[in-house]
Amino acid sequence: MDDFLAARAQMAMSLGFHIIFSCVGMVMPFLMAFAHWKYLKTNNEIYKGLTKAWSKGVAILFATGAVSGTMLSFELGLLWPLFMKHAGPIFGMPFSLEGTAFFIEAIAIGFFLYGWDKFNKWFHWFCGFLVGISGLASGILVVAANAWMNSPAGFDYINGEYVHIDPIKAMFNDAWFSQALHMTFAAFCATGFAVAGVHAYLMMKKRNVAFHTKAFRIAAGFALIGAFGIPFSGDIAAKSVAERQPIKLAAMEAHFETEKGAPFILGGIPDETKGEVKYAVKIPKLLSFLISHDFNAEVKGLNDFPRDDWPPVAVVHYSFQIMIFFGTLMIMIGVIYLYALFFRKEWLNKHWLLKIFLIATPFGYIALEAGWTVTEVGRQPWIIYGIMRTVDAVTPMPGIQYSFYFFTAIFISLSIIIIFLLKRQIQMVPQLYDPTDAQFNAKNKKS
Repeated sequence: MDDFLAARAQMAMSLGFHIIFSCVGMVMPFLMAFAHWKYLKTNNEIYKGLTKAWSKGVAILFATGAVSGTMLSFELGLLWPLFMKHAGPIFGMPFSLEGTAFFIEAIAIGFFLYGWDKFNKWFHWFCGFLVGISGLASGILVVAANAWMNSPAGFDYINGEYVHIDPIKAMFNDAWFSQALHMTFAAFCATGFAVAGVHAYLMMKKRNVAFHTKAFRIAAGFALIGAFGIPFSGDIAAKSVAERQPIKLAAMEAHFETEKGAPFILGGIPDETKGEVKYAVKIPKLLSFLISHDFNAEVKGLNDFPRDDWPPVAVVHYSFQIMIFFGTLMIMIGVIYLYALFFRKEWLNKHWLLKIFLIATPFGYIALEAGWTVTEVGRQPWIIYGIMRTVDAVTPMPGIQYSFYFFTAIFISLSIIIIFLLKRQIQMVPQLYDPTDAQFNAKNKKS
């Protein structure tokens, strides 16, 4: 493995690992705060137990996200020093603000975990809510920095020099809103379905049904917010990509020839040498309509761009198709659940509905990883779109493959530890947090 490939592989692995915990940190505290609010309004001990159980999960995943995020910040300097030399002064503001949000989140989660029966009840609730707000802000700020790489702004590039720097314009670049909005809905969808799936499984096992039913319905509600928001945010994001990065759009659709009334391509196997897509389903004129609300609008094909500027078409196209496939499945599940909620309440505890949510547990994160692959690989061969190529930004230091192996071992170890801790936490829920459980009641009577 050469150094350039090793550097890209390490960043891909690190980002793919960290993004899961970023999304959990953006959403899980809101589930916790909602359960806590329900407890304060109803005085139902189940909601209190649920809040405590979820708060421990938030703490575990927050710690892991902090470790992986810190590693990423070091990797940027280690692997891409030329990029950081030029880009750091321009898009450093969202990173510094993200650090502030992280510190607020850390303080708030400490207050929340140790504030039971010590603070005013509504101040205590606000601490939990603040964990969610700061986590959401942290995610949006990081996305703003990434959006700058896709839509550079806030500077003039003259004779190879970056001058007239404006960090505010850099942070609020043309891509930040569409990416942040789509990322936020995707995080709610992925985390909501994952949590709902876990509790659906425990309901199917007839374990502490009252406790897990309330948890399942809260998580499913948040999943629906994300699932139904994704088509709206995805439409905005697609139009933004079509305007700013037409070559990325062409790769997403494996669209080789410029044409008016371009079809939307589902599936298929792209052949870059022949410039065609085999075995695809083409919906006439839909792509033109989606990017411009005009069925006859012109869409540029890959052949209109220099071959050296093409991203890896197959990777981008397959990732885009995976994202659409799993996103559509989650929307369909959301429709079924919403129908049951309003018109067929007897379905809500049916084994088949719970099994659907169990199967859908990883769907959101699969779609999320695929979407980020589209975003990052679709920008290639540029690290700063149209300004700096990725190959020109990599470190000249030899032996990067050993760094890749080392970091891979760390992430594998962290994954094993997280699985162990979360599994242990789930098994301990009845004894520690569920007032409907006999062991819980017996333990409290003794104390």
